[in-house]
Amino acid sequence: MNLVLIVEDEAQIARAMQINLHAHGYRAISVGNGTDALKAAAQQPVDIVVLDLGLPDMDGVDVIRGIRGWSTMPIIVLSARHGSEDKVEALDAGADDYVTKPFGLDELLARLRAASRRATPRHEVPTVQTADFLVDLAGKKITKDGSEVRLTPTEWNILELLVRNAGRLVSQQQILTQVWGQAYAKETQYLRVYIAQLRRKLERDPARPRHLHTEAGMGYRFDP
Repeated sequence: MNLVLIVEDEAQIARAMQINLHAHGYRAISVGNGTDALKAAAQQPVDIVVLDLGLPDMDGVDVIRGIRGWSTMPIIVLSARHGSEDKVEALDAGADDYVTKPFGLDELLARLRAASRRATPRHEVPTVQTADFLVDLAGKKITKDGSEVRLTPTEWNILELLVRNAGRLVSQQQILTQVWGQAYAKETQYLRVYIAQLRRKLERDPARPRHLHTEAGMGYRFDP
């Protein structure tokens, strides 16, 4: 049975969804805010997330981005926001589907079945341990020698992309376009500066990197 994580701050709606999903063969747990959602997604063997965007502590789009930092689990948005801009933002952040409230149970079940069919078996973990530091993809933080390493948002975005593609070459153009945008696809000097900063913060010997490798003229590779 698939485990569905319901992220909904209205307790009655969350409870009704949980009961109905149980009745149709799903296991379901519910949380009422974004912080608990990110923790539950990282700690539980969640298969599908059903997410309301209007949460009390953060926007649901930030929850999507947080999960997408380490996982490809299907995310179905259930929201009272009907505007096309809201839908585009959620889908661009990584949502797989968008359902507007009010919705029927049959529609939700059909969306869940479709998400289950599209999902691929995952062996994802929200943390990556290296010999020198720990990358917490769910919490978006780095720990080295027992202390948290402070990264800028840009440094984190570069590292996250490399870590999620561990062992594989990530081209300069791919990093530049995903982190800065298409207009920066040729600004390789930007990238060299930030990679150097990451090495100073994370590597034991930045001059002889053990984890952040340069593939000359092509890109960079992360080795745990």
